[in-house]
Amino acid sequence: MRIVITIGGSIIISEFSHEMFRAYADILNSLRDEHDLFVVVGGGRPARDYIGVARELGASEARCDDIGIDVTRLNARLLITALGDSAYPGVPENFREALEVATTGRIVVMGGTEPAHSTDAVGAILAETVEADLMINLTSVDGFYDRDPAKYPDARFYPEITASDMLEHLRGSDVRAGTYEFFDHTALHMIRRSGIRTMIVNGNDPENLLRAIDGEIGTTVIPE
Repeated sequence: MRIVITIGGSIIISEFSHEMFRAYADILNSLRDEHDLFVVVGGGRPARDYIGVARELGASEARCDDIGIDVTRLNARLLITALGDSAYPGVPENFREALEVATTGRIVVMGGTEPAHSTDAVGAILAETVEADLMINLTSVDGFYDRDPAKYPDARFYPEITASDMLEHLRGSDVRAGTYEFFDHTALHMIRRSGIRTMIVNGNDPENLLRAIDGEIGTTVIPE
């Protein structure tokens, strides 16, 4: 099976430590023999911090996005280092490059690509490009809620939801650099257009990646 995995920066680099990179590398290496793997890594707090400094200096939103993209690519390099020889050693900067290097048979790891595309959007476009069978979005919550469960204890969890219904819930959300909702509009449009089977799963436990592949946990996004 061909799988695109997006790992939020808030997951993989919540602490400046090698431990989460190593844990994810171990899981990904265990899956490599059975699946073709593509991984998109987010920027997390380091990206937001750099973007904040740039914004204070008067940088445009496009420039802020470029800075955030650079941070995601640094995180991708760290994961590649943890994966060792099983990963392609370079970080593709666009989808054509990702498709080309996939022919090496190694795990492909990338960060951002261009302004106004979040990690989720990059993952969805990549999934369409490589004709993935499954996309797994690893985030900081258990799946999709109608509002932030950290702020609202009565937030409703959806074990299953259509991409169209998610778009309605997220309508009007902030789209400035570094302030995306956990799943953005571009990603949802791509999922709906391409019929990509998608899971949203809590990535704080790397083992959840295995459970997501088996469909045991998280939210299933129906592409309609």
